[in-house]
Amino acid sequence: MSDHRHSLGVYEDILNQLKAKGIRLTESRKAVIRYLMTSDQHPSADVIYYDLLPDNPGMSLATVYNNLKVLVEEGIVSEIKVNNDNTTYYDFMGHDHLNIVCEKCGQITDLYLPIPSFKEEVESQTGFRITREQMILHGVCPNCQ
Repeated sequence: MSDHRHSLGVYEDILNQLKAKGIRLTESRKAVIRYLMTSDQHPSADVIYYDLLPDNPGMSLATVYNNLKVLVEEGIVSEIKVNNDNTTYYDFMGHDHLNIVCEKCGQITDLYLPIPSFKEEVESQTGFRITREQMILHGVCPNCQ
């Protein structure tokens, strides 16, 4: 599995992006960002909350959801929904990758492919300037086949 933990520089860039848009940089928001940047999983809001709670006892589940909403709106985090599961999972978008979701068990796997050429082709064919992307492929994993 590819390691996509990110540097302090990426973290600072995200904070600067949010600050430039007038978005408050609360300790809870920073904790959620750091958590997602260093996670090699696709956690739900509940998982994020329970993992952060020991070091952030004043944080509520609603705070986690509110922070995730802002981060999704800003294109820093993406939402992943799995068939037959009402849970939303979250993924840090600071690295070029696709997600592939098993239609049977719901496993989410990162897939690293050369996305820049894909984005260039889309821009060339459509005239759009791509500002962010979220591509999710669906299939059946080897364990469920």
